[in-house]
Amino acid sequence: MGGKLTKGKANQSEVEAFLQKVAATPVAKTPGKRGRLLFAMDATASRRPTWDTACQIQGEMFEATKSLGGLEVQLAYYRGYGEFHSGTWTADTGALLSQMTGVSCLAGETQIGKVLRHAVSETRRQKVNAVVFIGDCCEEDVDRLGKLAGELGLLGVPVFLFHEGSDPVAAFVFRQIAKLSGGACCAFDRASAQTLKDLLSAVAVYAAGGAPALENYAKTKGGDVLRITKQVLR
Repeated sequence: MGGKLTKGKANQSEVEAFLQKVAATPVAKTPGKRGRLLFAMDATASRRPTWDTACQIQGEMFEATKSLGGLEVQLAYYRGYGEFHSGTWTADTGALLSQMTGVSCLAGETQIGKVLRHAVSETRRQKVNAVVFIGDCCEEDVDRLGKLAGELGLLGVPVFLFHEGSDPVAAFVFRQIAKLSGGACCAFDRASAQTLKDLLSAVAVYAAGGAPALENYAKTKGGDVLRITKQVLR
């Protein structure tokens, strides 16, 4: 997404641009199989205040896709000194929540490159429809991350990034990853948890069922989600 990222929570224009990008992204889904979403998070110490919020929100992603045949999600996170973990693919809300609540944030440097490499590796084994990443900073080489993001773009795996806080370096890098992978990025903070919930659910619904599913989801949710989605899909 080429739009400018503002500081703090997502404004209305950012939300519209994000949903527009979601709707415009082609879904490469095998008929008869669940969509697959890699849910990756920065679990370094700075993310501790919003980790619980993310744990609560992930359940909404499953609920929003039940009528579409469900969604398989894999949790991946990094923390501490070189720690990177990925769980099993699951369509069980309780299992994913159990994985997430068992994680404690630990000080360390970012490892976004490992997330992107893992996404490449996973989709070569079996198609991943989308990657969601939630983080607040970046301490890695942007060109190396760009190469991996471009590889995901060639594989048809868009990365949808949610930028917590206002770090300008992270904002730039996240925009580049989104652009090169064919995804999108949007800012959020603790004050915009509902926006994050709605946008994550929209990505999950789209990964599971494409534009028609996103439109139906918006009708069910109503309010701003419906209004914005009508603009996106018209």
